[in-house]
Amino acid sequence: MAPHFLLPLAFFIALPFANAGDWPPFPGFSPSSRFRSMSFYTGFRNLWGASHQSVDGNGIAIWLDKESGSGFKSLKPFRSGYFGASIKLQPGYTAGVITAFYLSNNQAHPGYHDEVDIEFLGTTFGKPYTLQTNVYIRGSGDGRIIGREMKFHLWFDPTQDFHHYAILWSPKEIIFFIDDVPIRRYPRKSDATFPLRPMWVYGSIWDASSWATEDGKYKADYSYQPFIGRFTDFKVSGCTAFAPSWCHLVSASPFPSGGLTGQQSRAMQWVQSRYLVYDYCKDNKRDHSLTPECWN
Repeated sequence: MAPHFLLPLAFFIALPFANAGDWPPFPGFSPSSRFRSMSFYTGFRNLWGASHQSVDGNGIAIWLDKESGSGFKSLKPFRSGYFGASIKLQPGYTAGVITAFYLSNNQAHPGYHDEVDIEFLGTTFGKPYTLQTNVYIRGSGDGRIIGREMKFHLWFDPTQDFHHYAILWSPKEIIFFIDDVPIRRYPRKSDATFPLRPMWVYGSIWDASSWATEDGKYKADYSYQPFIGRFTDFKVSGCTAFAPSWCHLVSASPFPSGGLTGQQSRAMQWVQSRYLVYDYCKDNKRDHSLTPECWN
């Protein structure tokens, strides 16, 4: 039986979002339409916090309270593919809370792992969520984990409805999507700056008070618990780690070789010109000798 707090929330704080009609131009192609939705148990299992999960039909709700957070993991590792889920976030005060959908091989390569993240950074009353995209490459070799963060605000309220968030990982690029609109493209410029080992698909919710909201200024406040993340419409397709070398790669465009069309690129530029709030390559405080993909 689902806990009582999984019922629709009647109260929320209105956040400042884009004006009506302020939406990205149509990208002209919908990668998500190429893949069928799967039920949660078809592709995933509990990883931790089983008592803080509720599976209902094709979806799952996971929550964080003062006792625990929760997470799930795909049954198979992949070496490329399309990985998407429709997600609805908790309204109100969520500072310090991370709701995430991501690829990783941290359990297979602890301390020297690859990771590709979609993370929602919790917020305070009256301020919008920040969506953080990130790429980690085999640690850094010197004990530090080097993030490649690009952060966005959104042109809609992610607490009011489900929106589809996806990662397209091919041998030559990583593309992040929201509702089929590309928001970031991370090309493979060298083997040293690109994830090459198989990764699993994860979802989680957890307390990251030390850094998640305004660099840790605002912490998780458990008087507002539980903090709930809802996931549904999972679309996971690609070459698993066990597939033959000739496995057919999925594409984010009508081009057999992949890449973005001009229309998709213009939609991405529209998002980045209006809603990009942080780009690691443009951060003068960063040591860019560690991120050679930023060099022109």
